Amino acid sequence: MQTPRYSLLSLAGYGSLAFPLALLALPVYVYVPQFYAERFGMSLSLIGSALLLSRLLDAFSDPLIGLWVDRRAGHAYLRLIWMALPLMCAGFYALFHPPLWSATAAFVWFLLSLVLCYAGYSLASIAYLSWGAAITQRSGERLRLSSVRETCGLGGVICAAVLTQVSGISGITLMLTGSLLLAALLLTCIAPRPVIAPTTSTQILGWRQIFANRAFRALFLVFLLNGIAASIPATLFLFFVKDQLQLAQFAGYLLMLYFLAAAISMPVWLKLAVRWHESRAWLLAMLLACLSFVGAATLGPGSWLGFGLICLASGFSLGADLALPAALLAGVIHQAGHSGAHEASYAGLWSWASKASLALAAGLALPLLELLGYQPGTTDSAGLRALTIAYAVLPCLLKMLAAAMLWRSPLRSV
Repeated sequence: MQTPRYSLLSLAGYGSLAFPLALLALPVYVYVPQFYAERFGMSLSLIGSALLLSRLLDAFSDPLIGLWVDRRAGHAYLRLIWMALPLMCAGFYALFHPPLWSATAAFVWFLLSLVLCYAGYSLASIAYLSWGAAITQRSGERLRLSSVRETCGLGGVICAAVLTQVSGISGITLMLTGSLLLAALLLTCIAPRPVIAPTTSTQILGWRQIFANRAFRALFLVFLLNGIAASIPATLFLFFVKDQLQLAQFAGYLLMLYFLAAAISMPVWLKLAVRWHESRAWLLAMLLACLSFVGAATLGPGSWLGFGLICLASGFSLGADLALPAALLAGVIHQAGHSGAHEASYAGLWSWASKASLALAAGLALPLLELLGYQPGTTDSAGLRALTIAYAVLPCLLKMLAAAMLWRSPLRSV
């Protein structure tokens, strides 16, 4: 089914929800470990266990949510997003405004808050990604749509980084509530409507049928492995900046630099994807990320200039990680003949891969670091060496493996 070329205003109306979703995600994924370690003295193993358990529960529920969303057809996307808003707001507030209880009670509060926050985020993000995949099947248009959405998302993470420096979590909470409501209104009023195939939209597509598609299997595995490689340094960022580089006062500014580079890179990756194909442009971004990780492994205390350059390079590659995989997913769905009918089933599995990568990164990296002798605030050389290996060397190896898999994949035909 041929779809029109949408105006930038209508695409921005759709992309607006990515702003509050990213505004929520950055503090949860980056600041939570240090927040609970410092506030309650929780061990890294305990924090990692809570993150692993909550994210795995969330990840394994996502495919079921995807099937449930598909059975409600495309007109339900907006209603489901509205349903998710109070869950996200309540979960986020509870997570970052815990009562001053004992360590055991604080752990239970931490875990339940994460589950509530993730439940709302999953419902909103699956309906949202499904909506985007159903809007257009034209290659150029899906790249425009993905780029606008991810640019709005980068605006959210930059805003979160700024507010963390200026007003703290309270400012982010207020901004999150307001931007969620505004985005839901923009989706209701000006966003393009999804293109639905009424003759097939009520059929259920099994996971076995989805994974029978060789292109989807390849994309799923590359996305999962690349996601783990990206999630490990995101989880350890504050620890690395504070303890290895001793630049804690610049952490927020370094995050802003990282995400600004990603936002600036988006038009570049869009042009390269149109010229070379999404898969080749993504491969180039992975190689650039590997180079930045190698550079990070050589840095010592006070290396603000070197790490700033690494933030620029790795942030530039992040732009491709954000925009291109989702565009490839829309292409895979279209090639399989499932456009307008089964986007949510794919989105549920896609969300599973994203959550599983975050779960594995936090649940394995944090306890492993503690096992190797690293503790937050340490000056021990062995502990800092373990932190550097986990932050820079391990992600580089995983990125290289993901790049090799992408090179050998059939995705260039999508």
